Amino acid sequence: MARRQARYTAQDLADDPRLQDHSPDLWRADLAAVPRGLLTSAVRCFAANGFHATTTRDIAEGVGLSPAALYVHFPSKELVLFEIIRAGHERVLEYVRDPAVLPAHGDGSADRLRAVIAGYTVWHARHHVAARVCQLELAGLTAEHYDEILEVRHRTNAFFRDTVARGVADGSFAQVDVKRVTRAMLSLSIDLVRWYRLDGSDSPEQLGEFYAALAIRMVAPPG
Repeated sequence: MARRQARYTAQDLADDPRLQDHSPDLWRADLAAVPRGLLTSAVRCFAANGFHATTTRDIAEGVGLSPAALYVHFPSKELVLFEIIRAGHERVLEYVRDPAVLPAHGDGSADRLRAVIAGYTVWHARHHVAARVCQLELAGLTAEHYDEILEVRHRTNAFFRDTVARGVADGSFAQVDVKRVTRAMLSLSIDLVRWYRLDGSDSPEQLGEFYAALAIRMVAPPG
């Protein structure tokens, strides 16, 4: 969703279909209702207005609280952003590494690649608002927090590179440049956060299967 000069208010965001996703299921199970609500409100505010243009008042008003209430749970606005970005990066890696993602697709190299790309795409579509914040607001983090997120990103990239490399090694895939091909695959799935909405024409699952098929074509042996 393109940003506009006029800022979105909490009232604007509450029912905007472009800002509805599954973000509330990202937070830790032991997190109390108020900080969960603040994080969910912050996701919408950051996605609509950007991190720097969002105030603590914007976030708090999204759950009917005063700005001071936010500091009871989060010492700074940057820590709210960090919690969102950390949760998003950790959850998507957990999701694609979950053995439950694989059985429906089989256990060959192509089956595995199809499964994990479909899963990665589905996750980003279901959580497209939070994922937009995770991908586009990294500059708002402190250097220390950015380094923590970078480590998770390295692990995620390595997981997908290993998946492609295994298929190259066993002859299932062409002799592709593993690093470049993997980057292209992940970029397609990530970029959907700029335009996707849950009430659009494609379900997350339909989009996942489509992007998975594209990934298979990228590595298909000649002939």
